[in-house]
Amino acid sequence: MSPLAVLTAEQTAARLPFPALCVAVAAAARDYAAGRITSPERQVLPLPEGGVLLSMPATAADIAIHKLVNVNPGNGAKGLPTIHGVVSAFDAPTGAPRLILDGPTVTARRTAAVSMLAIRTLVPAAPRHVALLGAGTQSAGHVAALAALYPGIRIDIHSRSLETAAAFCTAQGGPGVELRPMSGPVDPAADVVIALTTSLSPIYDETPRPDRLLVGVGAFKPEMAEFGPTAVHGSELFVDDPAGARHEAGDFIQAGVEWAGVKSLVDALDGQATQGRPRLFKSVGCAAWDLAAARCALGQAV
Repeated sequence: MSPLAVLTAEQTAARLPFPALCVAVAAAARDYAAGRITSPERQVLPLPEGGVLLSMPATAADIAIHKLVNVNPGNGAKGLPTIHGVVSAFDAPTGAPRLILDGPTVTARRTAAVSMLAIRTLVPAAPRHVALLGAGTQSAGHVAALAALYPGIRIDIHSRSLETAAAFCTAQGGPGVELRPMSGPVDPAADVVIALTTSLSPIYDETPRPDRLLVGVGAFKPEMAEFGPTAVHGSELFVDDPAGARHEAGDFIQAGVEWAGVKSLVDALDGQATQGRPRLFKSVGCAAWDLAAARCALGQAV
C-alpha cells in the first residue's frame, strides 16, 4: 500500500483547480439529491473559550470522507488562524485511507465553487462586476475562484473599514482580477453581490433586481443573517442543501420563508430559474461538497 499522503494548504489548493472542482461539485450535487451520497447534519461539540469542533462525514460508493474542523474565535488575539482542520479521504469498498487534505483550504475552495455554480446557472451572462461583502478567508477563496473562471473581472471589496478592505486588496491582488476597496452602498453596476460575513443582523436589504444575483455564504447559524426580508421575499430562492438550510440558513429562517417554494442547487443546474425574476442563492455547506473536493484531489493525483 502506498504511504498516506498528508497535503499542506498549498498542495491542497493545487489539487483543487476551480474548473475541475466545479465539475466535481455539480456531480456531487446530483449524487446527493439522488441519495448516492450520504451526508448527515454536522455534529457540533464545544471547545474551551467559545470554540467548537465540527464533525462532517460523507460516504459514496467510491470514497468516504470525514472533515474535522476546529473553530476558535479567540485565536486571532493569539496570532493564530481561527480555523484548523483536516479532511480525510478513504477508499469506500475497503475503508483504506487514501489522502489527508488541509481542512480550511478545502472549505474555502469548495464553498467558492458552489458560489461559482450559482453564478454560472443563475446569471444570464458572464459577470463583469462582483461585490464581495467581507474581507476574510472565504472572500479570499472567492477572489481566487472569480479570477480563475472570469479573467479580468472587477471585484469590489466591502469591509468594516476602508483600510481593512484596502489591505485585503493588496494581499489578494494578482493577475486576472481588478480589486477595489469600497465603503458605503454596493455599486449599482455590480451584477453579483456575495455576502461572506458572520453578521447577526442583515447587512444588505435592497429591493432585489432581476439583473443582480445575490449569494449568501457567511451566515451558517439560525441567529445569523446577511440578507434582510426585503431581499429575501422579493427573490426566487435557491439553496445548496435544502435539508441543512432549514436549520442553518438564518437569512431565510428569520424572514419566515415558505420552504416548499425554495429550490435547490440541482434545480439551478437544471435551468429551473424563472426568467425575469430576481434570484437569491443561499449556501450553508455540507459534507457532500467536501467529498466532491476529495474526489477532485484524488483525480488530479492520477
